[in-house]
Amino acid sequence: MAAAVAALFAVLYWRQESLLFAPEKLPADFTLHAAGVSELSIAVDGATISALQLRLPDPKGVVFFLHGNAGNLQSWFVNVDFYRRANFDLVMIDYRGYGKSTGRIRSEAQLRADIAAAWDHVAPRYQGRRVVLLGRSLGTALAAGLAVRIHPDLTILVSPYWSMRAMAALHYPWVPGALLRYPLETWRDVAAIDGPVLLLHGDRDDLIPYSHSQRLQAVAQSGQVVLVPGAAHGDLQDFAIYNDAIAQRLDALR
Repeated sequence: MAAAVAALFAVLYWRQESLLFAPEKLPADFTLHAAGVSELSIAVDGATISALQLRLPDPKGVVFFLHGNAGNLQSWFVNVDFYRRANFDLVMIDYRGYGKSTGRIRSEAQLRADIAAAWDHVAPRYQGRRVVLLGRSLGTALAAGLAVRIHPDLTILVSPYWSMRAMAALHYPWVPGALLRYPLETWRDVAAIDGPVLLLHGDRDDLIPYSHSQRLQAVAQSGQVVLVPGAAHGDLQDFAIYNDAIAQRLDALR
């Protein structure tokens, strides 16, 4: 029995990427496009990151969007007209193994390094303009970490989690925390962000409870939580409260 448990824990330790990430691949020759949107290929250490960039003639700034743990740019790069109306460029990347991005996610450090490299690739266009980081679900910890490094004008975290250890304790309480190779401690970075943080959460989210946003607001230096009544985990964009809250904060950036 002990040997079987040890073998199970070994599998969980070495193959936990399959539990955390649910990428959907796209063929290398698949065309991701929309009006006014450029497809980018960003070289990182040992791989190539696929990205899309909405480029407006004279944008107020950019929203750098880090998406959730499933799908790819084809399903995530939507609602482009929302950002056009706000006069913000939109940049979104696929993590390694997602969409047309090559390679595999092998560690949290690698994942964070890829995101930093992708931001550095597009950042020169936005010197002197407003910078907004937006992370959703899995991407919230990654956006918070990047915010500590680049000091954006605004950080938006949609359905954020306190840490991956807290998530594991909620959904897999029988798994020892020491096995977790992706701690993704959102709280630690949120506490270090020196600019405003907007947290949005549905009150019917049964994957990441609303209490995670409440706890993150408590440690943020300048945090605001917007509760979206009736919203679950994946449908916040269907609610006017969600869209209005983001639009108002983008408009307030002068």
